Amino acid sequence: MRNTRTTLTRRAAVAAASVTAALVLAACGSDGSGHGGGHDSASSAPSATSSSSAGADAAAGAHNDQDVAFAQGMIPHHRQALEMAGLAAGRASSAQVKDLAARVEKAQDPEIKTMTGWLRSWGQEAPSGAGSMPGMDHSGQGGTSGGHDMPGMMDGKDMDRLEKASGADFDTMFLTLMIEHHEGAVQMAATQKEKGAYGPAKAMADDIVTGQSAEIAEMKKLLGQG
Repeated sequence: MRNTRTTLTRRAAVAAASVTAALVLAACGSDGSGHGGGHDSASSAPSATSSSSAGADAAAGAHNDQDVAFAQGMIPHHRQALEMAGLAAGRASSAQVKDLAARVEKAQDPEIKTMTGWLRSWGQEAPSGAGSMPGMDHSGQGGTSGGHDMPGMMDGKDMDRLEKASGADFDTMFLTLMIEHHEGAVQMAATQKEKGAYGPAKAMADDIVTGQSAEIAEMKKLLGQG
């Protein structure tokens, strides 16, 4: 009888130990596979993402001082063209002039937004408002390429005259001033194509040269010069 009880006690102890061991192993397995696996996948994903972002940032950051000067100069240059074009709807008598002004607005407004984005991504100041940049000289219609001077920009007197004109007088004055303005933009864009480093800015400069050169020819034809 004593032997039988001893045997039963031993069996019960062995069974209890087996259950305990099984529970411990199950808990360890669950913790290792669940938490460990999740941690590994989470840590590897940011590494790949940051690597990809770093590559994109490096490509986007390939710019030089000329790229910055181009964007900072062309933004106010474009803004003045938009200001001029905005007058055409209510003052021009020629449907062709109104159409040209609408195309100027459609082309140049998005370019202003794009160049502003470039400057911010480069940590550079973007010109704000319609005012001129500090140090910019508007006294000469032809302008110069040095410093912040921008060729083709109108001075305040020209803008006042354009705002007061209407009908055929407005058409003639608008076309004459916009030709000079476009010629200045083409000059600035040609410099960017030659000396710039940032691919998208050089591509925009190429578009400006092509598009505004065609508009210059169109405007000269409207004035009877082409």
